[in-house]
Amino acid sequence: MNKITAQEAQAFGKVGVLYGGRSAEREVSKMSGAGVLAALQSHGIDAHLFDTGERSLAELAAEQFDRVFIALHGRYGEDGSIQGALELLGIPYTGSGVMASAVGMDKITTKNLWVKAGLPTPGYAQLDAGSDLAQVVAELGLPLMMKAPHEGSTIGITKVTDAADMQAVYDATAALDDSVLAESFVSGREFTVAVLGGGANARALPVVEIVAPQGNYDYQNKYFTDDTQYFCPPQLDAAMQAEMQRLALLAYRAVGCEGWGRVDVLLRESDNTPFLLEVNTSPGMTSHSLVPMAARATGLSYEDLCVEILRAARLKLAKA
Repeated sequence: MNKITAQEAQAFGKVGVLYGGRSAEREVSKMSGAGVLAALQSHGIDAHLFDTGERSLAELAAEQFDRVFIALHGRYGEDGSIQGALELLGIPYTGSGVMASAVGMDKITTKNLWVKAGLPTPGYAQLDAGSDLAQVVAELGLPLMMKAPHEGSTIGITKVTDAADMQAVYDATAALDDSVLAESFVSGREFTVAVLGGGANARALPVVEIVAPQGNYDYQNKYFTDDTQYFCPPQLDAAMQAEMQRLALLAYRAVGCEGWGRVDVLLRESDNTPFLLEVNTSPGMTSHSLVPMAARATGLSYEDLCVEILRAARLKLAKA
């Protein structure tokens, strides 16, 4: 860890670490927030936890934070909601702005943008109560993935292998979200690429490969077991790693992300073609999280990573 000077630590002022929240990822966010708090405090920064799931916006304003680190995941924290409130309150914040956060949280809108930009992503369809599910199967084939497009941490994701199960899986997924994403299943290896910065200055960190038990990288295997294996660098030739980093940067910029984020990629086993899955605009910062892992591969410690992210905190809608 490269200790920052006392002068720089003081210049950050009073820092709020927003964590907890009200989404299905509340417990993960609490772990992320605790880690970020300890990291910032280790540098002498005056950092404090603030649980947006238990405290009001009026209380947030009363704390008079000079800037905040957003360690929230999912709805109300990663979807532009808290970002809009912070813009109104005039509190600089980490990560992407209102629009990019909202777009990144919506898997369907994200994929629409990527397709328009000519970026590779699995075939998909947006479903509602009136959708012809048999036609969806005919177009996308089986197996396919059914996803709640506004959830994260693999919540609301089901693999459908039998057309007879489509309606039941749709109903269960629709109970979690106001729309449903059906996506072609891509059989292959799973990777992720963390990105720091924004615009032309955004940089991709080393590629991480995720090898989960039975290929099931679910909520439990993501956060609460040690059975999932991670490889950084992965067993992948340098040219493909560079291609994944290139695609991740294009995907990140297409959504308008800044500060930091993570782009998930699948490498189809049949022909080694990479496909973009989704972008995370407020990734996990737990002991199992992938952005810190990629940063460590470049020599950037968890503590220094948190400081780098915090340095970039700003209001996005204010005039220069």
